[in-house]
Amino acid sequence: MLRITDSIIIADWELTESFTRAQGPGGQNVNKVSTAVELRFEAERSPHLSPAVKAKLKRLAGRRWTNDGALIIRAEETRSQVRNREMARERLAALILEATHKPKRRIATKPTKGSQRRRLQAKTQRGEVKSLRGKVSRDE
Repeated sequence: MLRITDSIIIADWELTESFTRAQGPGGQNVNKVSTAVELRFEAERSPHLSPAVKAKLKRLAGRRWTNDGALIIRAEETRSQVRNREMARERLAALILEATHKPKRRIATKPTKGSQRRRLQAKTQRGEVKSLRGKVSRDE
């Protein structure tokens, strides 16, 4: 069981873990021990996530989202299988938590009179500078 928030709790049947040998350097340890963790979360079938959260999670997951609606997270940073397992679960929790946040609505504001005045003064000043860039005649 994985607790994300008070209302979102992921059951064990929704998570599947498989262990493989990690890639990269590590000597004999890499060749012998299956430390890499592939965590599969059946997000589409999860009863704890709302459709809006599932849609945002799918967008955030990108290539990690499979065609059958599962989210796959792979962790192979450390040599410890237990630590990789914890890291995969932490990443899943962070991703789901990010999907639950709603963006703050932006309130449109009008520019102040002073800022409008400063903007127009800067434009006229810039225009004067550019108008002085004319061609120089030879008789001067």
